[in-house]
Formats: sequence, C-alpha cells, structure tokens
Amino acid sequence: MCQEFELKVDNEIIPRIAFGFAGGIGNTGGVCGAVAGAVMAIGFKKERGDTMEKSFHTLAVVQEFRRRFEAEMETINCRELTGADLTTPEGIELFMSSDIPQTVCFPAVSTAYCLVVDLLREEIL
Repeated sequence: MCQEFELKVDNEIIPRIAFGFAGGIGNTGGVCGAVAGAVMAIGFKKERGDTMEKSFHTLAVVQEFRRRFEAEMETINCRELTGADLTTPEGIELFMSSDIPQTVCFPAVSTAYCLVVDLLREEIL
C-alpha cells in the first residue's frame, strides 16, 4: 500500500471534468482513465513551468509515470487492460457482468495513484 499525498484540492469540478476519461476516454478503449487522471495530477502539482527547461522536466515526470505504469500493467490502453470493447452493447454487458472492475480497473487506479505519489515524493526529496 502506498502513502497518502495531499494535493490540497477541494473542488467538486475536478471529478466532473475527469469523468469523460472512464472506459478509456468515453468508453472507446483508449488511454485508461486512471492514467489520464494521473497525468492530470502530475500536471496540477508540477505545473507547466515558466521556462522550457521546467516544462520539459514536468513532461519527463509524466514520461516516467507512463514507463512505470506500463511496466506494472503492461499497457496504458483500457481495451487491452480489460479485454472488453466498451463501444458495443456486448462489450459493456461483458464488462458489467464480470469481475473486470475489481480485478483490472481498481488495481489500475491503485497503481496509478501509488506511482504518482512515489514520483511526486521523489521530486520533493
């Protein structure tokens, strides 16, 4: 289990903004929503940077996050992670009637969270 990390954001708008990432960007099977949310968190904490050097440093943190996520989960794509095509009624039915959320999605969210926490802690130390 990874440690908590406080971003000090108390705003109901962020989950509303991020909702569209579910199912790999609107159930298309693209980039996993946990990955997209993690990238948002890194961007929120690290910011764009007021110089190109700082901006590229933030992008390097995102690249490292992706590398680590893929090393643990093997892919960043929802369809490859879940094995379900959420663009079809059959794929949605398969997903909803299976243990995929518990065995794939929840671990992906946990992995993304822990990796972001680790990366941000490394940046602070």
